[in-house]
Amino acid sequence: MLASNLNEPGYNTKQANEMKEKEKAEIKRLSDQLDALNHKDTLVIQRGNPELIAQHSKEKEKLAAEIERLKNVRVEKLSTEAQKLSQLPFSREITKKEQADMGALKKSARGLIVVHPMTALGREMGLKVVTGYAQKAF
Repeated sequence: MLASNLNEPGYNTKQANEMKEKEKAEIKRLSDQLDALNHKDTLVIQRGNPELIAQHSKEKEKLAAEIERLKNVRVEKLSTEAQKLSQLPFSREITKKEQADMGALKKSARGLIVVHPMTALGREMGLKVVTGYAQKAF
């Protein structure tokens, strides 16, 4: 869904970011739960109840599996978005001067998508500099 909307006019990067943020928040929430369970390990082992230990281990495995699944979904979405961006006809480095006045640049080049190398998408694409992607030359 995310990548298919990329080529459509009116593609909203805000919606794409919200989707990524939901996954990121869910991963964080599950990681926090897993961390809390890991801190309870010594308490559970001290009690010596085998059923409680088994249940505790089962919960940890379940959380770890769900976190891994969500991370894979996130990476897959980033990969498809990166492929869609790299297929856009025009891309070039955004100069420091243009970065300083990003509003004017985005107004002059409608549909411009700017990717920073330090973001997840930028790392996925292997970018070294801030790069802009668009349907038309800018």
